Amino acid sequence: MNHIGIVACSVEGAALCYRTIAQAGEEHLGRYNHPKVTLHSIPMAEWMPALNSNDFKAIAEFMLESAKVVANAGADLAICPDNTCHLSWPYFIQRSPIPWLHIGEVVAAEAERNGWRKAALLGTRFTMNGSMYPDVFSRCKMEVLAPSAADQEIVDRVIWNELVRGQFLESSRLAYNEVIGRLKTQGCDCVILGCTEIPLLVHADDCPLPTLDSTRLLAHSAVRTLCGSASNLVGNRRPLKGDAHTRQPIG
Repeated sequence: MNHIGIVACSVEGAALCYRTIAQAGEEHLGRYNHPKVTLHSIPMAEWMPALNSNDFKAIAEFMLESAKVVANAGADLAICPDNTCHLSWPYFIQRSPIPWLHIGEVVAAEAERNGWRKAALLGTRFTMNGSMYPDVFSRCKMEVLAPSAADQEIVDRVIWNELVRGQFLESSRLAYNEVIGRLKTQGCDCVILGCTEIPLLVHADDCPLPTLDSTRLLAHSAVRTLCGSASNLVGNRRPLKGDAHTRQPIG
């Protein structure tokens, strides 16, 4: 296994994921080396009607369409650097031609490794109000807390008006830190950067809470999986050496 398929929704998140795979590849494979990568990107404009109507069955069809493209290009596994799109997971995973890494599982594993118990959650309004992160974290006996309604409006507006368009304003970074600070006062001990553009805005070195960078964590997990040091694949798969079981899909 040496080929990662990126199922892209937002350009900025997918680009960060691709760049991180290349950087992580050198750590495992040597200078200038990284796994092969195929990226398939359906324009976000085509996703938006389904997102705005909470039609995650329709989102699943986009996920499956891209999965088939990267599989036909030779990808051994698929990843989607978009948290919201994972709300469609139950509707496509059993039909996927190749296995996937689930972004929520990867993030939860990192939180558990660090001993954190209550995670703040920033993301789109769909992610902050969706069941994906609470469900995954609860399986590890951890909590997830979304911001207040007013703070959710701030977070969501910045994502759609700025981040997905490649705009990263200092005023928005400070506003996000204030939201995270308020969640810290409610007992959160870490924060999920649950939109794959947020790590381009929020800086770990001055964030009020330790960060769970969903984009980079997913990219690193994909590289480790191909290099044989991790195995979190879900769905139809070719067994890895020394791995005799298949994980059950989430949802």
